[in-house]
Amino acid sequence: MNKRLKRELGIFGATMMGLGAMVGTGVFVSIGIAAGAAGPAVVLAIVLAAMVAVCNALSSAQLAASHAVSGGTYEYGYRYLTPAAGFVAGWMFLCAKAASAATAALGFAGYFLRLIGIGSQWMTAIALGAVAAFTLLVLAGIRRSHWMNTVIVAVTLTALVSFVAAGLPRLFGAGAENLAPFFVERDDGRVSSFFYATALMFVAYTGYARIATLGEEVEDPKRNIPRAIKVTLIVTATLYVLVALVGLSAIGVERFAAVTEELATPLEAAARGLAVPGLTTVVAIGSVTAMLGVLLNLILGLSRVALAMGRQGDLPPLFGRLSADHDVPFAAVVGVGIAIGALVLIGSVELTWAFSAFTVLVYYALTNVAALQLPEEARLYPRGFAVGGLIACLFLAFWVPASVWLAGLGLVGAGLIWHAWAKRRWGVAAAS
Repeated sequence: MNKRLKRELGIFGATMMGLGAMVGTGVFVSIGIAAGAAGPAVVLAIVLAAMVAVCNALSSAQLAASHAVSGGTYEYGYRYLTPAAGFVAGWMFLCAKAASAATAALGFAGYFLRLIGIGSQWMTAIALGAVAAFTLLVLAGIRRSHWMNTVIVAVTLTALVSFVAAGLPRLFGAGAENLAPFFVERDDGRVSSFFYATALMFVAYTGYARIATLGEEVEDPKRNIPRAIKVTLIVTATLYVLVALVGLSAIGVERFAAVTEELATPLEAAARGLAVPGLTTVVAIGSVTAMLGVLLNLILGLSRVALAMGRQGDLPPLFGRLSADHDVPFAAVVGVGIAIGALVLIGSVELTWAFSAFTVLVYYALTNVAALQLPEEARLYPRGFAVGGLIACLFLAFWVPASVWLAGLGLVGAGLIWHAWAKRRWGVAAAS
């Protein structure tokens, strides 16, 4: 029988884990990437992405409440669909969130270097150092990780609230002209750019899945998981809209997007544009903590999915083992840290984020399919939410660049070949 992790997170801890995963790369980096695609219409993209996220969040919440184990949709796919569907979900999650973690590490490095005034040539090295440090922190256990995350979220929210408060007067004054024209013409067309931006922003909301993937460690999961997911979505959507409006009104779309591409520091540039004493430093510190919070939460979530896949035999059984005190999946954490470090070497925040968008949309499509299979007595919300989430995920997945989704489909095929081989190699041993 597989050993289980300890339940040590209450409603507050679960909510803070969700916020730590969501209030980070999405608000400090991806808004800039999406603004480069859609212009001021990125605000509508944020709202549409939030609506899609609500559907997926409700599906995740009721699945996690019904089947509260580590692994998220990987486990739901195995239980409610087929082993192959479960594997694809887990494989896509690992690919998507490893890419997101690499983006967070690069974003942290960019903001940190701007904060201390050192050139961007050290960006990759600093990012790799952050991955190594937080891998070691996660190895110290969920309780230490939870308290570190709480401190990080508190600092980040303080910085964002300060940024919004400082920029709102400009939004309703001279900065309003930077929001026109609202819909801009891009080479690939307005509609294509808008839905690409929506797909990019959807990734920014998917941190709530961290609550579900940590389901084995949440107290009273049927009550606490759905509540924590709802709170994180409401807080995050509000922040994203306000930050986007203030940031774009401060320095304009072109500058906002250009800084993101060059240095991954759009909010720092916007804070400079507002010219409020001390605000740039506050935002830089908040952005640094935010990126570290996302990195911490992603390593936690990824390692729990790797743990579940090791238990099932889809990864080497070593990944399915816990430390002697049932506190840490040691091999899973180390393996995840190595994978994130490898993706950091790509060095492009837009490429890693676009790849994450496609793979995570496939993951949530499978989440919604699994939610549709729940028995009526386990269903917490109407089936329409799962149907809407499924259609939206499949629709948005193919608005990312063709090279990205073709590579993603290739990974699905390669993963299924691995799955078939791994089941023959490790499946029986893992089950025993």
